[in-house]
Amino acid sequence: MDRDGPARPTFRQLQYFVSVAEHRSFGKAASALAVSQPSLSKQLATMEAELGVALIERTSRRVTLTAAGERLLPRARIILGEIREFRASARNVGGLFGDRLSIGVLPSIGGYFMPSVSRLLHRLYPGLRLFVEEGSTTALLDMLREGRLDAVIGAPTGDPTFTSFSLFAESLWVCAAAEDPLSASTGPVSVEDLAGRPLLSLSPEFRLSEIVERLAAAAGTYVSRDYKGSSLDAVRQMAVMGAGIAVLPSLYALAEAVRDPDFIVRRVDHPDAFHEIALIWRRSTPMQEDCRRLAEHLLTVKMAIREARPERFR
Repeated sequence: MDRDGPARPTFRQLQYFVSVAEHRSFGKAASALAVSQPSLSKQLATMEAELGVALIERTSRRVTLTAAGERLLPRARIILGEIREFRASARNVGGLFGDRLSIGVLPSIGGYFMPSVSRLLHRLYPGLRLFVEEGSTTALLDMLREGRLDAVIGAPTGDPTFTSFSLFAESLWVCAAAEDPLSASTGPVSVEDLAGRPLLSLSPEFRLSEIVERLAAAAGTYVSRDYKGSSLDAVRQMAVMGAGIAVLPSLYALAEAVRDPDFIVRRVDHPDAFHEIALIWRRSTPMQEDCRRLAEHLLTVKMAIREARPERFR
């Protein structure tokens, strides 16, 4: 027999559940959602009662998920993402992703590409709210799969779950300490110039580290095991202090070289010295056309950045 009343769980209850799971705090989750903590707590308790299962373990000091909560969290994220995509599709008349776009980006993309992307998108789509998450391609693809992101700018993937649209290939550049012979010139370097020198790169969860490993093999050298950077700034600083030769993607390296004329970077002259970048989205998303339009906008921004560089860096 059917009962009158809203379907359970509701969209709002799923939102509350996911927010509490991500913040591990009722107070922080309520603040992020701009609702009162008692209201949030009551809605979650109602959802648990309707489902007949406890999702959250409440203690005086912390909030943790139960085993059932951990199992249901990924599905809740997917459902929220699908509802948001459905709403965006209904509202999207000449816009882009309705009114909200969540995109994941690599660290080299975040600070050196996304500000220009943000300006362009807000000029073209004034009502669009843009949310950016930085991380490794692997971590970002997990978030994309779960529906927590709409798209990712990262290394291409052959995963059939996703569609990849090639954007550009970043050339790779090296930097060293000021007194290092490699810093005495500004022309391209060959892999032979790197022979016997420890190379510095990001930690293994970033695809860039795989490329640097291949370059090291071609040069007959090695990637330093003493240091694996979590950021490009950290990798650069280790090289400047004499710990090795940093291998950096062009968006970061050239932006820093333009900003600081004393920062010497040299392009690696080798067929494998490129970092492929693609826009990636779920093959199942109803926002296929929006993703392709976004890719075109990203290409426009990359071309503008390239043209704005000094001639020696193009």
